[in-house]
Amino acid sequence: MNLHEYQAKTLLKKNDVRVLNGIPILNIDDINSAVESINTKVMVVKSQIHAGGRGAGKFLDSGDDKGGVRVCFSPEEAKENAKKMLGKTLVTKQTGSKGKIVNRLYIEEGCDIKKEYYLSMLVDRSSSSISIIVSTEGGMEIEEVAEKEPEKIITVNISGDPEIDRNSLSTLINGLGISDDQSDDFSDQIQKIYKTFLMSDASLVEVNPFVLNGDGNFLALDAKVSIDDNALYKQKDIFEMRDETEEDEAEVEASKHELNYIKLDGSIGCMVNGAGLAMGTMDIIQLHGGSPANFLDVGGGATKERVAKAFSIILQDQNVKVILVNIFGGIMKCDIIAEGVVAAAKELSIKVPLVVRLEGTNVELGKDILNKSGLAIISADNLEDAAQKAVGALS
Repeated sequence: MNLHEYQAKTLLKKNDVRVLNGIPILNIDDINSAVESINTKVMVVKSQIHAGGRGAGKFLDSGDDKGGVRVCFSPEEAKENAKKMLGKTLVTKQTGSKGKIVNRLYIEEGCDIKKEYYLSMLVDRSSSSISIIVSTEGGMEIEEVAEKEPEKIITVNISGDPEIDRNSLSTLINGLGISDDQSDDFSDQIQKIYKTFLMSDASLVEVNPFVLNGDGNFLALDAKVSIDDNALYKQKDIFEMRDETEEDEAEVEASKHELNYIKLDGSIGCMVNGAGLAMGTMDIIQLHGGSPANFLDVGGGATKERVAKAFSIILQDQNVKVILVNIFGGIMKCDIIAEGVVAAAKELSIKVPLVVRLEGTNVELGKDILNKSGLAIISADNLEDAAQKAVGALS
C-alpha cells in the first residue's frame, strides 16, 4: 500500500525524523486556512498523487505545464496555484497519458537547501536483507543516476537488526562525503528513518531529496513510503490512510473479496488459483502469441461466490476477448470450481469464449459438471492446450 507524501511524513515525524511543517489540503475550502498557517515567506504547493515526476508534470485539463510542485513567494501566489491544481488531472512520466486527478494537495514551508542527497531503504529479497541506498545526486531519479553515473550510488545491506551497525553508517558517511561535524546528525536522522521503516513494516522508504539545510541540519524534504500489504492487519492506523481513489477500482473491489487482482493491457482474462500458477499461465499465454489482461489469483479456498465475483471483475475490462480458467484442485476441489464457473457464466451471461482447464481433486466430477451445463465452454486437457485454445479463440 502506497502513502501520500504528507502521510509518509506523518510516520517519519512520529519517530523524530526532521521534516518541514506542512498542511494537507483535501478540498477547496481548506486552501485559505492552510496557506495562512505557513509562517515562511517561501512556501511550496505539492500535488499528492501516487506517482513520481510530479514537479515536471503537466495538467491535462488546462494545458498548464508549470508542474505539480510549485514554489510560491507569497500567500496570494500559493492560494492561486492551489486552486489551479486541486481537482485537475496531472500527467507525469509515471501516470501514463490519462494522468491522475489531484484530489489532495500538501502545502509546506520553504527550505534553505545547502546540499541534496538521495536516500532509500527497501527489502532486498535476493539477499534476505534490507538495502540502504544513498547518492550525492539528490533530487534526481535514481534509475537515471544508476545508468549514467553508477559510481555515485552507495549501497549497504543490513540484516534487519533494530539499528544500523556502525560499519554500515561509516560506509554511507564516507561514500557521501559527509563532514565530521555533520556526521552525528546524519547518523541520528538515518537511524530514525530506519526505525520508521521497521516499525511500519515498510517495503520501501524513499527520501529524495534528503537535504542538508542552511542551519547544518539534515531533513526529509520529500518522502515516499510503501507498506507491505501482508502486514496491514497489524498496522491498522496506517491502513486507515489508504486512498482508494489512487487505486484501480477493480483492484480495490477484488481486495474486498479476498481476490488478488492486477489489471494488465492484454485481451485474455485469467482466473487461476495460486500466484505461481497464475504467473505460469500468463507466461504460457505470451509464449503462444497472446497477451494476458490481468493477474487474478482466487486463492486456495475459493467459494462459488468468490468465483462469480472473479468473473464479474474480469469482465469489467472491456479489452477482455477470451477468459481462461486454470485451476489445480487441492484444497479447492474441481467440482466446486466447476459449479462456480457454470453459475457465474449463466448469471453474467458471459459472451466471450470461455476456456477451462481443471486438474486435481474431483477433476472428473468437475469436467462432468461443465459438460452437462449446456454452455459453450471450451475444455482443455493441460495448460499448454488451454493457452493454445485461448489464443486461438481470439481470431
